[in-house]
Amino acid sequence: MKKRVLFLCTANSCRSQMAEGIVNHFWKDRLEALSAGTQASFVNPLAIEVMKEIGVDIAKHRSKNLSEFDGQNFDHVITLCGDANETCPLYIGTTKKMHIGFDDPAKATGSAEDVRREFRRVRDEMIDQLAQYFLNTA
Repeated sequence: MKKRVLFLCTANSCRSQMAEGIVNHFWKDRLEALSAGTQASFVNPLAIEVMKEIGVDIAKHRSKNLSEFDGQNFDHVITLCGDANETCPLYIGTTKKMHIGFDDPAKATGSAEDVRREFRRVRDEMIDQLAQYFLNTA
């Protein structure tokens, strides 16, 4: 049976969407990832773009509020930003709660290419750190 993972960040627009896509693409045989935010917003078009560059399609994802998952069980709850880590509800049972922080690429400044470069950097860092985490815990 696949282990369930919930990724949380503030707006569920970049980091948690990318993490959901990464896990469901690279480890779909043993993990099922979902994502939510402490406040739902929209999926950032640049997150969709940089994920597509590596063959991961998140174009049909939608931003979800954490309340959509009330009462559901997860094996792992991973917060990706400080705000989500502070406001994450208590999960009881076998849930492993972990904070793995990443910079918010939506806050990047500079030229359009500078901003894309930041999205790519966060995406690649996420792949590396999530691989390390799931190799050691899942």
